[in-house]
Formats: sequence, C-alpha cells, structure tokens
Amino acid sequence: MKYWLTFNETNSLLHAPFMSGGVNTPKDELSEQTLYQAMRHELVASARATRIAREVAPAAQIGCMVLSMPVYPLTPSPADALAVLDFDHSNLVYGDVHTRGTYPGYFLRTLREKGIELEITPEDRDDLKNTVDFVSFSYYMSVAASADPEKNVKGEGNIMGGIPNPTLEASEWGWQIDPVGLRIVLNQFWHRWQKPLFIVENGLGAKDQLVEVDGVKTVVDDYRISYLNDHLVQVGEAIADGVDVLGYTTWGCIDLVSASTAQLSKRYGFIYVDRNDDGSGSLTRYKKKSFDWYAEVICTNGGSLEA
Repeated sequence: MKYWLTFNETNSLLHAPFMSGGVNTPKDELSEQTLYQAMRHELVASARATRIAREVAPAAQIGCMVLSMPVYPLTPSPADALAVLDFDHSNLVYGDVHTRGTYPGYFLRTLREKGIELEITPEDRDDLKNTVDFVSFSYYMSVAASADPEKNVKGEGNIMGGIPNPTLEASEWGWQIDPVGLRIVLNQFWHRWQKPLFIVENGLGAKDQLVEVDGVKTVVDDYRISYLNDHLVQVGEAIADGVDVLGYTTWGCIDLVSASTAQLSKRYGFIYVDRNDDGSGSLTRYKKKSFDWYAEVICTNGGSLEA
C-alpha cells in the first residue's frame, strides 16, 4: 500500500501564503478576497489530484495534510469557549472540505460577513467531492484563546496565532509543549472526520551542543527523548481510545534548515550535522543519544516507552 499527500499544511495558507500555497506575492499586498480565492484553488487542485491519483494508481491511499493546533479557552467564560469555536472553525475548514467534499455552513457565513464571493464553477464543486482516504497532520504545540482583546496577544513563533497557555512550558522558540494535546487532536480529528489519521510531523527544535562521551562525539539530547517519549505515549492512549492511527513520523531524522526560522541552529534530528547558521561547518554527521533511543522504540513497536 502506498500513501500519497497532495499539499502540505493547507490550513496555514492564509497565514503563510508563499510557504503553504506558493503565492509569490508578499502577504501584506494580498487582499482577503485574493487569499480566500487562493484557498479555493488549492482545495480544488488537491481534489483533482486525488481523483487523478485514483485513476492511475487504484491501490494507493490519498490523503491531505493539515497543521494541527488544539486550542483551549483561556478562562471558563462562555465567551472564551466561543473564541475557541471560532479559532477551530478557521483551522478545521480545510480538513472539512478535504474529507466532506463541500464548504461547511460556518465558512460560508464567514465569507458572507466579509463580503467575499468565491469564483467557483460547477466543475469545481464536483471535483471537491473527490475526498481523501486519510488525514495526515503535523503537531508541535497547542494554544489558548480569549474573547478579551487585551489578552488576545499572539505567542512567539505562533504562525496560526493563539495565546500562550500559562499552564505549559515552551521550547526555546516559544512553542508550547503539550503531549496531551496530541491525544486530544487525534480524538478530535477522528470523531470529526471518521478518516484514518497519520501523524507525519512531530518533534522538538532545540539548540543542541556537540560533546564527547567515551571518546565519541554526540549530543546528549535527553530533552528530545523526553519530548518524543511523552508524545508517543499519548498516541498510544489515543489508539486505546479507538482512534485509527496509520502511523507516526518525526520531523526530522537529520538536522536541516528550519522552514519557519531559516536556521540550522533550530535542530530537530536524531543526527547532528556540523553546519552553522552562517554556512560554516564540515557537514560531518554524528548520532545523537536520541538516535539509538528511537531505534529501540521502533524495534519494540513502542514497548520501550516510559509512561
């Protein structure tokens, strides 16, 4: 069985139109009408690609890919709960179209209230009915939401917006560390869309230090091991909840340039690459402590995880 994805993190298009939609115009020069029309183009293109893939490879499974970000009310106020609903609507509409084949009513209301009319043909509407076989997603963090404008301050590094949750710790780049949020989003997506799920990105960006242990250069990244262990334990909990999880892959197996910050010093991998933000370095590669740890997780199918 082969699994294919159409577009990456489609639901971040309005926030990062070049990276998520290939829109080669600065965001501040784009109108809302243009951004929503770009969204329409990408969703229709994804559905058409899904249809064509089924024609040329009937055994393939075709999925979408979205950025997941569970959101909690900052307070128990009903107004904050409604702010969560609004945040979810803006984030989940892409998955709704990918899996249901039509624009949901709440999104049509948003367009009406913004005075936006999408150019969409009857052929487009038919094509959208080519829904995906599974939903894949990235998961790095969660956020909070509030109806109070004075509290509604975007957290550091939050591409999609959202308020930092005061109950959670954060990475060096301000991303909230929330393993339980992964179980929550797995349940949310499963119950909402009833499609198998695939976690295709999850990991911790950190400033690793190369050291020598027993004569071997490595990185003692216990912080990364702890992060991944705790998230994978929650994946196991979601499977026990009845969620159909197809698989899990980290971001990423080797250090590379971070898409969000264009830095190599924001390292995610199990393999350290001797390269610096200024381009200096030998490109020599070294296994981190997490390398053998993750190999054991794979070999034991999660049996080596610590709950």
